[in-house]
Order: sequence, then structure tokens, then C-alpha cells
Amino acid sequence: MKLGKVEFCHFLQIIALFLCLSGMSQAEFSRSRSKPYFQSGRPRTKRSWVWNQFFVLEEYMGSDPLYVGKLHSDVDKGDGSIKYILSGEGASSIFIIDENTGDIHATKRLDREEQAYYTLRAQALDRLTNKPVEPESEFVIKIQDINDNEPKFLDGPYTAGVPEMSPVGTSVVQVTATDADDPTYGNSARVVYSILQGQPYFSVEPKTGVIKTALPNMDREAKDQYLLVIQAKDMVGQNGGLSGTTSVTVTLTDVNDNPPRFPRRSYQYNVPESLPVASVVARIKAADADVGPNAEMEYKIVDGDGLGVFKISVDKDTQEGIITIQKELDFEAKTSYTLRIEASNKHVDPRFLSLGPFSDMTTVKIIVEDVDEPPVFSSRLYSMEVSEATQVGNIIGTVTAHDPDSSNSPVRYSIDRNTDLERYFNIDANSGVITTAKSLDRETNAVHNITVLAMESQNPSQVGRGYVAITILDINDNAPEFAMDYETTVCENAQPGQIIQKISAVDKDEPSSGHQFYFSLTADAANNHNFSLKDNKDNTASVLTRRNGFRRQEQSVYYLPIFIVDSGSPSLSSTNTLTIRVCDCDADGIAQTCNAEAYILPAGLSTGALIAILACVLTLLVLVLMIVTMRRRKKEPLIFDEERDIRENIVRYDDEGGGEEDTEAFDMAALRNLNVIRDTKTRRDVTPEIQFLSRPTFKSIPDNVIFREFIWERLKEADIDPCAPPYDSLQTYAFEGNGSVAESLSSLDSISSNSDQNYDYLSDWGPRFKRLADMYGTSQDGLYS
Repeated sequence: MKLGKVEFCHFLQIIALFLCLSGMSQAEFSRSRSKPYFQSGRPRTKRSWVWNQFFVLEEYMGSDPLYVGKLHSDVDKGDGSIKYILSGEGASSIFIIDENTGDIHATKRLDREEQAYYTLRAQALDRLTNKPVEPESEFVIKIQDINDNEPKFLDGPYTAGVPEMSPVGTSVVQVTATDADDPTYGNSARVVYSILQGQPYFSVEPKTGVIKTALPNMDREAKDQYLLVIQAKDMVGQNGGLSGTTSVTVTLTDVNDNPPRFPRRSYQYNVPESLPVASVVARIKAADADVGPNAEMEYKIVDGDGLGVFKISVDKDTQEGIITIQKELDFEAKTSYTLRIEASNKHVDPRFLSLGPFSDMTTVKIIVEDVDEPPVFSSRLYSMEVSEATQVGNIIGTVTAHDPDSSNSPVRYSIDRNTDLERYFNIDANSGVITTAKSLDRETNAVHNITVLAMESQNPSQVGRGYVAITILDINDNAPEFAMDYETTVCENAQPGQIIQKISAVDKDEPSSGHQFYFSLTADAANNHNFSLKDNKDNTASVLTRRNGFRRQEQSVYYLPIFIVDSGSPSLSSTNTLTIRVCDCDADGIAQTCNAEAYILPAGLSTGALIAILACVLTLLVLVLMIVTMRRRKKEPLIFDEERDIRENIVRYDDEGGGEEDTEAFDMAALRNLNVIRDTKTRRDVTPEIQFLSRPTFKSIPDNVIFREFIWERLKEADIDPCAPPYDSLQTYAFEGNGSVAESLSSLDSISSNSDQNYDYLSDWGPRFKRLADMYGTSQDGLYS
């Protein structure tokens, strides 16, 4: 295939451009040899044309299709017998070919960044037979790059930090820009970096984009943040190149390059002497321009006369030194203290020791102010002892208190009665002598804890408190007694000398040497023939039988008086009576029954007989209760109205009545017949103030009067009826007037009707229509006669 002159010139221009700018190899164009050659033992057909690739510029903005190149075959004689076809990537859609001339054009704007080359196939066909005259060959159309993309910082904007006081050339951060143009063609993708903003503090490497410090000793305390603008420009930074920018925020991080310094060389604080221990006296702070761990402080008292009285600690949040009290202050003992306090950094950077010592000293003077203090007792707790036998008014002990102030005001004493409610003790207001006010009993309260108040005579609001523990010493004032209430039994078959009970004693007193009790029978019981007593010498005694043959029929209970003496000085004694019951026991000596009455019953009466007797008694009781209940029911009720149905008191609001056929809820007969004589209801248990007489038989009076009379009578009955509901309720009486059982046939409003119709003819219909004639006739006198 041959190229035309124009195409050949264009091709040479492209080759020259490649050789000058990128040094790439030129596209080869050659005519194939006319002689065939063989490969792998197979004959290869003769090829008349071959090519490598075409080139086309991207971003062509013209209105006409862009000429790419020309295909031509040696077989083509120019007579139109040969046609050219194109297939592959972008064929027909992007690239078209003139089938007669073989000219290739691009119909769309091409972008190398989207696709760098296209692979197509070309073939020459005989126009008549549509058979190929040349074998199909493949070629490439490569998109030639132009500088149409600016560099971009894909990771921007950047933030970075660098320690303050860093030396020149310290690396801060590296920025990177990318260019979408072809890096293998020309300088379109060769980027250089420069700094537009941030000089003279920082610089940037043109080729690598590494940002470095450009000034030494940059101080964070002077300026801690810088905003840099970095530019990336292609075409190696030459004019006409495209550029992009990004921002870099550089923050100077802190280093410990500032020693702490107290704002003042001395401080003075006044504190009252009454300030409690552990209270805060003052807060001081050494200034440090650093931040974070570089500003952490340590405080200590290095000298002064208050080393044991005060201490200093650090507030971790504010880095202040907190001075607190370790011991109570006393104005009368010392009026002022002087402290030498040192503040130092906790973390020191050795690189900056040349800047000076990282510590500072200050003086703190604390002035103690005098306060009117309450009286102080000579002891925090007084312990006193007194015998419970002491007489009223005897002295128990003395408390003393004094005014610690320089005025030394006299002190008056009193007892806080909330701690001595029974008022067992008194105190002399001037001397503080405590005496007994009542007789004491150790068994009631062995220790009395009282509070003594001491107040200044000149200022009673100043009150001191002292605590006194008074222990009551024991005397032998309680006689011994049985340790418990014993339930002693003896079997009828007991043998002589048998122990039936072991007893012990208790004493409310508490002698220092312990209790020792002595047991014996009283003189009256010492010679009895039934029981004896043995003192076990261990504060217990045993009761023994002296005989056998105890019988409940003869005596069921024995009373044994026992004399108990304690070892006190003087000794006390008491007589306690032991109750012994005679019981029937089994073979093991266990009591079965101790009731003497069991022997009174006949010998032949069994348990079944006792149950039968008990059942008869219960039956009689039930019959008596039934008779009494029936008699009470037969008594007359409180109201003389036996036929009254209690259901008349039930008021239902959500039920529609059944009309005249419903006779269950109310006594309808009483409502339909108004002429029934009703007795006035009276209560049997009270005397009514007004006695209503029985109503006489109704006369023939107008219906509205009848209704009024009926309602009035019902109202009076309800007022005196104790069974009526105690609240307002709706009462329905279903009364329509006087007359036959069927009642009136007229409509409700017939009487007041203003109709002009003449009903006088009803008088001619006989006595059955007389009532209608009276109601609807022209003569109105009959209605009210």
C-alpha cells in the first residue's frame, strides 16, 4: 500500500516532531518485497502493503472531520474496482474511511486521558466480487498528547506540625501533585513545586514537594500557626504551563523552652485561727508559657517556720500550688508564719537548659488572726465512777475549762439536758463540780454519758463542749431468784431419791468475784415427807423425791418453797416457790396426763361416749339458735307496710320498661287505682312529729287536681319513709287518672286543644261516652265542678 504525497508529507512532519520532542522512534513505512517468503514450512502469500501506526492529535476542536491518514494498495489501479473497509475499535463511530480513496478521518473529539490508542483492521475488497484482494491487516491509531490537564493535589489541603525552635531544613510534610497528561511525551506531565505564601518561614523542594523550615528559632509562644500556599506547575515550570495550588496549615508544637516564673516575689495571706485542719489557706501559681506536659508544675516548701504546720500540693487541672493547714492554728501561741516555696517544671528538656534554670522561688507570709474562741476543756473526755448507793448531792467529780483568748473571760458550766433526760446529775455553774441529783441504779443504767457545756460569761454565744462518762459501781441490792419459771412434774410411779428437777438462780447484781448462790428448803418445808433439795455447789440445786406412791386423786399439785442466798456483802436472800404436778407417766418416765379430773369420770366411760355427748350438746345449741332466729324474723318490722316490695326502691336508668304488661318491677295495681286507702307509714322506733291520717276516698274532681294530689301524697310518703333512697331519684308511678281500668282514651293534649271541632254529639251516644262528652264538649263547667 502506498501513501499519497500529502499524506507522506504529513507523516514526515509527525516523525520530525517525535524526534525533536520525545526522541521516540518514527513510524516505519515500507514496501514489501515482491518475492514471497516462507515460514514454518508453509508458503506465505505475497503482501503488497504494510504499516505500523497512525498519529492523531487529541482535543481537535475543528468543525470538519480530522484527517488521520490514507490507505492504498498496489492492486488499486484507480479505476474504482477496489474498495476499502475498516473494522475494530471506534470503526464507523469515531473513525470513518472513504471506501474509494482509503482516506481515514476522525469524526469526534479525542481525549488521550480517556483512551490512548485504538486498534483497527483494514482490508481491500474487489468491488464486483466483494472478495479480498489483500489479506486483512491490523494497525494502531495512537492519540498524540497535548498539555490539557493541570496538576492536581489529590490529598490537599494538608495539615502538619513541627516542633518550635526547630533548626533550618527540618522536614515538615511532603505534598504531591499528579498530572493526567502523558509523562512519556514532552513536558506536559513534568511538575515542579514552588511556594506562593509562607515565606520566609518555610520552603519547598521543587522536584520532591518536601516542605522544610526556612528560619531558625520559630517560637510557638509568638506565633503557633502558619498558612502556606504551594503551587505545582507542569511543562517544567515554563511559561504556558498549567498549574494547581493547595494549602498547607503548619502548626508549631510546644517544647519546654520556657521556665516557670512567679508573677510576684512575695505573697501575704491572713487566716483566722479557727480555720479547721485541711482547710485551704491560699493558692499560688507560677506562670509558664508552655502548654500540656511542658507546663506541669511541682511545688514544695523548702524553708520557713511553717514546715510542720502547712503543706503545699498541686492542682492537676490548673497547675496551682494549694497551701493547706496541717495543724490547728493558735493566735495566742504564734501570730505569723513565713514559707519559702519553690516551683519547678515536672518535665525538663535538656536541649533548652541554656535558657536558664527551670524553677523559681517565692515567699509566702501567713498572718494568723485572733478569733473569739469558745472555752476549751482540759480534757476531751472525763471518766468518773460513783457507787449506786451514793447519796443525793454527793460529789462525783470536777470538770475544768478556760477561755483560750487573751481576755481569759470567766466560764460558766451547765449540763446538756438532752444527754441527761432523767436529770440524775447537777453541775455547779462556777466550779464545774458534778453531783448526784437522784438515786442511781446500776441495773437500770450502768454508764451515763453526759455533755457539759462551758460558755463565756461575757459572750454566752461562745460555748465549748466537754464529754463525761460516769460509770455506776455495783452494790449488792438485788436478791437472787429462779432463773426461769419451772414446770416441774413427778410421776405417780416415781421412786424415792429420784431427781425430778434441776434449778438455778440469777441475780441482777454483778459482783467483781462472780456469783455464788446457796439453795435450801425453808424451815417449814425442811421436814416434809415428799421432796428434798440438794445444793450442787455450782449455783444449781436438785429436787429429789423422798417417797413413792404419789396419786393424783389424793393431791395433784405440791408447792415446794426454796430459800436462795447470794454471796454479797451483805448477802441477800429470797424464797421462791416451785410448783410440782403429779402426772401419769409411761414406762420411760415421760408424763402423759396431769389432769386430776380424769379420775372423776366413771370407769366404764370411753372416748366414744364422750364424743357422743359432745355431739348432742352441739345439736341442742344449733336448735336453740334456729328458734331464736325464727322468732326474730316473726317480729314486726319498723314500718307498718308488710306488703311493700323492696324492689320498688330500685331505680334503673338504662332500662326501658315493658309498659302495662310489666308487673315485676312495681306494684302496678296500687298505681292504677288511686282510690285505694293508704295508711300513713310511721316508724316504730321514733315518734313522728306529724301524723298523717289515712286519705279519704277521692271525689270526682278534675284530672289535673287528681294528679297533683297523687304526687303530693307520694312526696309525703317518701319524706317519712326510712327505706326510701337518701338521695334525689326519678320515680315513675304510671298513673293516668281516675276511672276504669282501661283509663282515658284521649290524647295527652286533648284537654288543652284549641280545635274548633264540635264534640257535643258525644252526649247523645249514651253513658259510655259521657266522659268524652265532658272532656270535649262545649260545656267546660263539668270539668271543674
